[in-house]
Amino acid sequence: MNAGPAADLARLVDLVESFSRQEILVVGDFVADEFVFGEISRVSREAPVLILRHRETQSVPGGGANAANNLADLGARARPVSALGEDAAADSLVDYFRSKRVDTSGLVRARGWRTPTKTRFLAGWTHTARQQVLRMDHEPAEPLADRAANALARKARERMAHASAVLVSDYGYGSATPAILRAIRGQKNWTVPVALDSRYRLHEYAGLGLAAATPNEAEIESAHHAQIGGGLARLENLARRTMTRLGVRALVVTRGRDGMIVFERGRPPRSLTVFGSDQAVDVTGAGDTVIAVFTLAIAAGGSAIEAAQLANYAGGIVVMKRGTATVTREELLGAIRADATGTLPVGEHA
Repeated sequence: MNAGPAADLARLVDLVESFSRQEILVVGDFVADEFVFGEISRVSREAPVLILRHRETQSVPGGGANAANNLADLGARARPVSALGEDAAADSLVDYFRSKRVDTSGLVRARGWRTPTKTRFLAGWTHTARQQVLRMDHEPAEPLADRAANALARKARERMAHASAVLVSDYGYGSATPAILRAIRGQKNWTVPVALDSRYRLHEYAGLGLAAATPNEAEIESAHHAQIGGGLARLENLARRTMTRLGVRALVVTRGRDGMIVFERGRPPRSLTVFGSDQAVDVTGAGDTVIAVFTLAIAAGGSAIEAAQLANYAGGIVVMKRGTATVTREELLGAIRADATGTLPVGEHA
């Protein structure tokens, strides 16, 4: 399997410089990522559990909202389309994106529906790193109503005219289903590339004219009901089968500390070593960053290997940050310069 430098670094700089000229339609499941920070006070007398003294609560965009947030921080024009509930989590997400001047008119409030929220509790002593001790998910009790799904498809179609690419972020909550994507496309072929990140139903997007997908290794295993077990030949076999089933030109499989592998039609796979340290601080939302950067680079005219190289840099940067985080244009350019000079980053980013 080929490895090593995969793209001309000057070319990558040009692609990043053109991010600000791209408009990306984001069809995805918006999630509110809530972080509750507490200082360890003592052990409870009622049960062998820690008592935390609450310090602060932060709420940031997660899921498809995190992908849109990455696009915004990279200088692109994000056009998100997603369902939200009529609740405080939805209000928080709308306010967040309005503060960044991201168009929120594509966000549909679904009556009686709950905005997916993931609450993470983090504990630590004074002056020590806080560790996640519990995660509680609040999910919609009912599927998204047809009326809301139809509204999403309509809003997405209205925004297609100016889009340079479509990013699909499917977390299984109903805003980015194969049916909605089919309704957006209609009877015509896509005029721009469409990139997919699907958590649970990768193969259900077959026949929808996708250009690329960015599953992780576990998602490939789940799609095929098979174990890879670290065997690269096995991974290539399953990845090629997925490519054939989806009809995509490229498949980028992320592998955590082992980097990523780029599969393309008619070409041997290319392996990209993880950028920076292989000791991640926090992998929360890293896949959202990868699909955001990959889609942006494809929209800017980059090849699959160029887009994957930039996404690999971005993934290496974001996993060194705590919580659900984004990558900026300046950080991405800094990573390219570091790779060119051999001065790879170490330690944790701010």
